[in-house]
Amino acid sequence: MSTSLEASPDAARRLPGDLAMWIFILAELAVFGILVLAFVVAQALQAEQFHAGRQVLDTSIGLALTLSLLTAGWLAAQAVARVRQGRGGAAPLLCVALGAASCYVALKLNEYRHLGRLGLGLEHDTFFTLYWILTGFHFLHVLLGMLILAWLAWRCRAGAYGPGHCRGMESGALYWHMVDLVWVLLFPVVYLLG
Repeated sequence: MSTSLEASPDAARRLPGDLAMWIFILAELAVFGILVLAFVVAQALQAEQFHAGRQVLDTSIGLALTLSLLTAGWLAAQAVARVRQGRGGAAPLLCVALGAASCYVALKLNEYRHLGRLGLGLEHDTFFTLYWILTGFHFLHVLLGMLILAWLAWRCRAGAYGPGHCRGMESGALYWHMVDLVWVLLFPVVYLLG
């Protein structure tokens, strides 16, 4: 008889990852929620300014940013599934996920550079102040998520995870999915909805 929690029938019903990661994610989502609420309220008070600000943003870039993050998230989820099933190939999937995330970083830095050249910095107006705060805070989370994905890939290559030992892997993927979720909310709020 196995004493492993992972092997018990209740293991299928447990939350993936560690409780500490869930608490951290909920705290981060609360901060993002407050920032998004501030954006929405400011937009209601200054609709014309927010409309003008959105006209400068390229929605096709926003869509490409979304697709790159979601692709990285899908690849991370596939890597977790492989580890849970005891199959190899998780590390290469995480490396490709890092490549997709790198596309996000390159596109976002290019967008930031373009806005900077136009003189649309943090102090330009309320729209761009909130744009820089929201997207910059998210950008920092993407960078941390990329470090986590790289760490997970390294640990997978070292054989640190397996079907009975994957909570760390799940926790890292959960963090990345939080990054995805936040961007899926930010993209329409910042780029599309007026």
